Amino acid sequence: MVKLRLKRCGRKQRAIYRIVAIDVRSRREGRDLRRVGFYDPINNQTYLNVPAILYFLEKGAQPTGTVHDILRKVEFFKERIYNLKNQG
Repeated sequence: MVKLRLKRCGRKQRAIYRIVAIDVRSRREGRDLRRVGFYDPINNQTYLNVPAILYFLEKGAQPTGTVHDILRKVEFFKERIYNLKNQG
């Protein structure tokens, strides 16, 4: 099973996180399948590769709680629901 989760980067006391698609059996710093964004909690910046995130979510990847909160904060799911209602 694949999850979208955070991978810690940066230096001491200045952590930034990559949002990665990774196998659930891998450790936090393990080899990821693909980098799909980053999150900087200190400067409150977020970058998301939306097509890559959609690809993994369609394949059944589950975001962790923290990644889900980040996606919800940038209204990722709201856009998807709105687009699906307009298409159907």
